Amino acid sequence: MANEDLGRTLRRLRRLAGLTQDELSERSNVSVDVIRQLEQGRKHSARLPTLHALANGLGVELTTLLGDPPAVSSTGESDGPKFVAVRRAIMPALWGPRSEPPGAHFSLDHLREQIADGWTQYHSAEFDTVMKALPDLIADARAATASASEDDRKAGFAALGKVLQLAGHVAVRMGKTDLALISLERAIDAAGRSSDPLLLPMIVNSTAWTYQRQGRLEDALSIALRAADAMANAGHTETADGLKVWGALTMSAATSAARSGDYDRAADMMGRAEKEAARVSKLPSGSDNRMVSVFSPSSVRIERVRLAVQYGHPEDALSLAKGMRLSKDTPPSWRTWLLLDVARAHTDIGDAAGAVKTLESLRKVAPTWMQHHTLAVAIVRDLWSLPNHPPGLRSLAEFLGVAD
Repeated sequence: MANEDLGRTLRRLRRLAGLTQDELSERSNVSVDVIRQLEQGRKHSARLPTLHALANGLGVELTTLLGDPPAVSSTGESDGPKFVAVRRAIMPALWGPRSEPPGAHFSLDHLREQIADGWTQYHSAEFDTVMKALPDLIADARAATASASEDDRKAGFAALGKVLQLAGHVAVRMGKTDLALISLERAIDAAGRSSDPLLLPMIVNSTAWTYQRQGRLEDALSIALRAADAMANAGHTETADGLKVWGALTMSAATSAARSGDYDRAADMMGRAEKEAARVSKLPSGSDNRMVSVFSPSSVRIERVRLAVQYGHPEDALSLAKGMRLSKDTPPSWRTWLLLDVARAHTDIGDAAGAVKTLESLRKVAPTWMQHHTLAVAIVRDLWSLPNHPPGLRSLAEFLGVAD
């Protein structure tokens, strides 16, 4: 059952928030009996409005409660051999041998290209492929940090920071947020020893995202704003790459504000970000887009849709999404999230036909992602419980294993 771990996740998040069942009931306006049944496993799923209310009461996004598309193979192994190898690469054995300098045939340019490819695969939800490549990429980057040339060593540390950042993202998708923070802290150390001034704030943004996943919203908001202000004060927002990093940090801060209940502050931040995003195309072109933060008018609008639907403004979400044209550099994962959020907005206003139409589009562009995503399953289950089924719903319900 897609939501079989819902009760365990609910209990963990409630305890992390320091709430009793009665306090969560009061915050979410969900009966304590429903909360108790879910946590005890006597009830395995709930209607979407109830799940929304519980997530808001916990101060987390709905996907934190339901789960992202898992970064695991179809066997369901969360700690399979590939991930064990990633963990060992992030945390080498104590007192292990020092990295040897790279051989004569080593190419930093080739390593950077491989890391950039890894980010592309990550954004396409090809997690198994990324996990298979990560140990060797981390080892090669560590070897580069032992190069004879100081410039090559600094470039090696930049590569190491970027690949450890990628490993941190994969760990978050595995539900291993503590391991993710270890990887990101080591990435920050590497960034400080590189000559790339944008790498540190990019990794800080990943750290803020991980804090969000842990419900540490104040910490996430604080570090994102601090890094964004530091970038602006240092003049880094006058380049395309720098502005992208600043924009991603600002959007992250807005997300934390919204999850803390300050939707107006979040909307102000997103409005400023959208205005600044229009400058990206007017600035000198930057480096490989795969290696910098995602920030464009399209990405800001997608994030605004997400915040609107997550925090009870489905009409605003649909208005923002209407007629949206996505730029070519919008990652596939952002496109799929947009469709899922639009489907959620249609469901929230009672437009079952609109939700089904959007979910059919999602199935066409990301069928495997959709099958693994518990939120997509929750929406279809919610629609399936209605007395009247719009055309196309049965096919979706059968595809996701929801049909009776």
